[in-house]
Amino acid sequence: MTVKLYMDHNVPSAITAGLRMRGVDVLTAYEDDAHQLDDPALLDRADTLERVLFSRDDDLVAEAVRRQRARTPFFGVIYAHQLRVSIGVTIQDLEIIAKSCEANDLMNVVEFLPL
Repeated sequence: MTVKLYMDHNVPSAITAGLRMRGVDVLTAYEDDAHQLDDPALLDRADTLERVLFSRDDDLVAEAVRRQRARTPFFGVIYAHQLRVSIGVTIQDLEIIAKSCEANDLMNVVEFLPL
């Protein structure tokens, strides 16, 4: 089974398109009409959908870390800094994660790109 990804509203469409061309299951917050949710609600939405949330937002990572410390379960977050990780590397690394991991591998985890 592969990991299904949920894209935060700040993720460039080029990343989503690149992943879809590689056969990765991706849903965006815009497509889900959740693009105006705050970070805690967006993490909750990803949990409901059983998707790992990908973001380039530092505040979302802070919320995920807060949940780790409070032992509040979440489906997992993958983060790439928007200035330090190129779109190409982001696509490559997300494809590797999506195709080689199980969803359980990322439960309550914050994974940082590049790998």
